[in-house]
Amino acid sequence: MPTNPLVQQAINDLAERESIAPDDIELVRFEAVTWPDASLGCPRPGMRYRQVPQDGARIVLRFGSRERVYHSGGSRPPFLCTSDGKMSGGLAPGQPEMPAPDL
Repeated sequence: MPTNPLVQQAINDLAERESIAPDDIELVRFEAVTWPDASLGCPRPGMRYRQVPQDGARIVLRFGSRERVYHSGGSRPPFLCTSDGKMSGGLAPGQPEMPAPDL
């Protein structure tokens, strides 16, 4: 079981999404990063973001032959970052979705 709370949150989110046991998920990589802007490394097409560096993390998880990448930063918990720039998940139950900040 990972000791880093961000990793554990990401694993729990992925396990729920994929209806699998958290123990079936492997941590591939955890790295501290400084995102160049408020998109937290997961910009949505056509959106503009405040150009303020954000300390955060990039978490790569694997289940079976598939990998999923989670990002976090600022006060935002880990969220699934898809290849189309869509931010998904990583919110506690009842927590409102935070809109992406723009300029």
